[in-house]
Amino acid sequence: MLPNSEIVIVGGGAVGVGCAYALARAGHTDVLVIERGDDVGTVTTAQGAGLCGQVRDSVERTRLAMHSVATFRELQRSEVPPDWHEVGSLRVALSERRAEEFRRMKAAADAAGLETEFLDRAEARRRWPLMNFDATAAVLWCPSDGYMTPRHVAASYRHNAARLGVRFATATALEGIELRQGRVAGIRTNRGTAECRTLINAAGANAYHVARLAGLELPIFPVRHEYYVTVPMEGLTPDLPCFRVPELTLYGRVRDGGLLLGGWEPRSLSQDPRSFSPDNEPPPVVTDWPVLDGFEASFTGLLPTSRPAQKSWVGKGWPTFTPDGRFLIGECSGVPGFVMACGCNAHGISGSGGIGKLLVESLFDPHPGDYVRSLSPNRFLGSTPDWSESRRQAAHVYETYYGV
Repeated sequence: MLPNSEIVIVGGGAVGVGCAYALARAGHTDVLVIERGDDVGTVTTAQGAGLCGQVRDSVERTRLAMHSVATFRELQRSEVPPDWHEVGSLRVALSERRAEEFRRMKAAADAAGLETEFLDRAEARRRWPLMNFDATAAVLWCPSDGYMTPRHVAASYRHNAARLGVRFATATALEGIELRQGRVAGIRTNRGTAECRTLINAAGANAYHVARLAGLELPIFPVRHEYYVTVPMEGLTPDLPCFRVPELTLYGRVRDGGLLLGGWEPRSLSQDPRSFSPDNEPPPVVTDWPVLDGFEASFTGLLPTSRPAQKSWVGKGWPTFTPDGRFLIGECSGVPGFVMACGCNAHGISGSGGIGKLLVESLFDPHPGDYVRSLSPNRFLGSTPDWSESRRQAAHVYETYYGV
């Protein structure tokens, strides 16, 4: 039997356990997290690349990312750390148009209180000696960016939330949601039932199916994402900064002595969540070597030594995207007590600390801010989604991830 709880969170990925930690830190400890896998952080979270960047195009989003970094720093001092490495990051512009975008992003960083600075080519080379910066128009440096190990993030959240009283039930699959007079009253699982007043949907690629159990239909689309890791390469040390090259749609860092390189595909592959059952994840991702080889070819001009390096591992998964590129966070007006915390647009792991903060604000602040209100799932409720158009829009969000 499962314990009755004030709040049940469905989904033990970085977002679900991060929300549990944020709730507990805010004093709401009567929380149960259910996860159908044998452990937390084993599905989409486990496939994450682990970069965490704070430079964003608005003050609100920048502060959200800063809160995530502050959370990782805090967890790093705990008994089960997230393997946080604050190595900084370089954002590389190859054109004046992109450099102008960087200047706007720096203005947002300045307004948010985030330390950034533009580096000349000599200083950029000093920070990443193997990279060729001769053709760059600008390099924006953020010293407090970094990376973590995604599964360690989930384990750290779980350990620290449990210390505050949160309970966890793994190998537990949601089978139904009990409603009483139109509001959430409990759950049914393969391990029995539990009463609750609030259910938080943090089920990632299955978030659509969980919402359907409550009679809600929300446009949440899994979109394929891939990256690769090479064998160890000479000159790659763990203290080298993360990097992003928006015009090449690429990002990367050092991992296990090799190069981790990922990117955003101009023609994405997405899934309609109605095409697979709630008992399954989306179909397995088949490694698309032409796409990964394209990442490598694009990056060779900046890091010539990357081309001959053998690829040792491929990370691939189905992060979820929304048609407007914004999170789904907050209570659904049609079903009181049913709360969304998903549709993270590939920011689930890196943004998990900030997402937890937004969730707490949406639930318990009598006057949540404009940004939190803009993330309400109610923007997609009240009418039947145009699935074809919504899927196209969500795919476009992915394909233009680094758009100016």
